[in-house]
Amino acid sequence: MPRQLHWRSVASISLQIAALGVLAFAFFMRAPQVSGLSMEPYVMSGEYVLINTVAYRIGHPARGDIVAFRHERSAPSVYLKRVIGLPGDRINVIRGAVYVNGARLSEPYVRFPDRRTFSAVTVPTGMLYVLGDNRANSDDSRFWGFVDQNQVIGKAIAGIWPPARVGAL
Repeated sequence: MPRQLHWRSVASISLQIAALGVLAFAFFMRAPQVSGLSMEPYVMSGEYVLINTVAYRIGHPARGDIVAFRHERSAPSVYLKRVIGLPGDRINVIRGAVYVNGARLSEPYVRFPDRRTFSAVTVPTGMLYVLGDNRANSDDSRFWGFVDQNQVIGKAIAGIWPPARVGAL
């Protein structure tokens, strides 16, 4: 009799954990399909990415995070870009090299650089400066300016499909 009780307890706890996982996913996660080349090769077009929608309700974006956001240029579309500049940062792009507050940013995730130079900017309060990893083919803050932190949907945390691309971002 005690052995049967043990299995029922394990099954009950497992079911409760699974139900909580489903609820958490339903209310705090999204899994959009990526469309476009701007984050390649780190995030590929056609890949499904898990977005944590509660991450920035309890914290703030950090440099290097990949964020999902809406931009006023394209309200129905969701963008994925990497945070480069935080409020107060001075960003300068010189022949493709990114400088934050005068120091060159190490960017091992950039495999397709863009050798252009862009005017230096200071990130205003409540805004972010974001760039795609595929600098040669990315529509980002270099062209349309800052992203309001209120437009950020969440933090991209993992690739979830196809199976070959499953893993943390």
